[in-house]
Amino acid sequence: MDNQSDLPQDFFKQFKSKEDFQSFFGELYKRGVEEMLKAELDEHLGYEKHSREGHNSGNSRNGSYSKKVKTDSLGDLVLNIPRDRNSEFEPQLIPKGSRMSDKLEESIIGMYSRGMTTSDISSHVKEIYGVDVSEGTISNVTNRIIEHVKEWQNRPLESVYFTVWMDGIVLKVKQNGKYINKCIYLVIGLKNDGLKEVLGMWMAETESASFWMGVLTDLKARGVEDILIACTDNLKGFTDAIKGVFPDTVTQLCIVHQIRNSCKYVVWKDRKSFCADLRAVYAATNKQAAEDALENLDAKWGHKYKHAISSWRANWENLTNYFDFPLEIRKIIYTTNTIENLNRGIRKYTKTKVQFVDDNAAQKAVYLAIINIEKKWNMLPQNWGLILHQFVTIFENRCRL
Repeated sequence: MDNQSDLPQDFFKQFKSKEDFQSFFGELYKRGVEEMLKAELDEHLGYEKHSREGHNSGNSRNGSYSKKVKTDSLGDLVLNIPRDRNSEFEPQLIPKGSRMSDKLEESIIGMYSRGMTTSDISSHVKEIYGVDVSEGTISNVTNRIIEHVKEWQNRPLESVYFTVWMDGIVLKVKQNGKYINKCIYLVIGLKNDGLKEVLGMWMAETESASFWMGVLTDLKARGVEDILIACTDNLKGFTDAIKGVFPDTVTQLCIVHQIRNSCKYVVWKDRKSFCADLRAVYAATNKQAAEDALENLDAKWGHKYKHAISSWRANWENLTNYFDFPLEIRKIIYTTNTIENLNRGIRKYTKTKVQFVDDNAAQKAVYLAIINIEKKWNMLPQNWGLILHQFVTIFENRCRL
């Protein structure tokens, strides 16, 4: 749709009400779709109207018939559907028994899911389909997604997840007239078939252990009976929150987060040498070797970088649980890279939406990004057969296959 500044000054005076305005654009939409249907018939017949190529072709146009069709954004519309004399033409834009504009609305939602703004979508729809669709109509179409979000967020889950990863992504969302940071918290679960799924998303202004306990309680209410291993960042109280809902879950703090946290205390000129010595801790063959390496690290650097090392001691139990597992499982659980990759993917899909007008807009965008990303999650972890055997052996009374 053209910008308001490009319209005649008295353009909007012709509309006495919102209904008149909507009716006007409904008519534009109707005309555009009818032109698209005529173009479909041209392609079906193989020649344009009044073209000589149609002479003696064996088929021709045969007027049109009226059909009332439903749309989610514009209500009921009566369309003139073209037909051919041989009754062979079946419109693809409005398949028999379908809602009008299913394909167009799918296109709109598809563009929205890939980070396009409503104004960009409006321009593309005009360019590709020749149909004027207002930004408001596009918002109405995409608002259908909220119902899908609710269904998805409340869907039943697996009874057991081998591993879950938990983290969040911060977005700018408008609230009370101001744009503030809000976080959408995400949980990914590894199922017993080796595939991953996003279990849900929850929005809040601040992260806390009590908030995560609420998330875990929600998962339990949706059918999750057990989580074997939970991988998280080192938020204070996170481990207690998990144990409060799933007391048998093994908790593993993200080693990568811990390394970053340590390095922020180390000056640049020492960082390479410090990280080399630190690697001997987290890359050790077993927990005892890791403890010895931590002592050596402390002896060499403790006088200079006390805080970089003390955080390892404070979180030692939850940082070193991965040493209790075979190497194949260690690679899966020692870091939250799995969910950080999801967050990067969401950023990619939402990069054109720097700010969101409300919580619903943010949730719509993140949900669609998740759906697009999950379509690519069809590969099993390397050596999955061996990993499955290891899980079943270690957690033999808790695994359900």
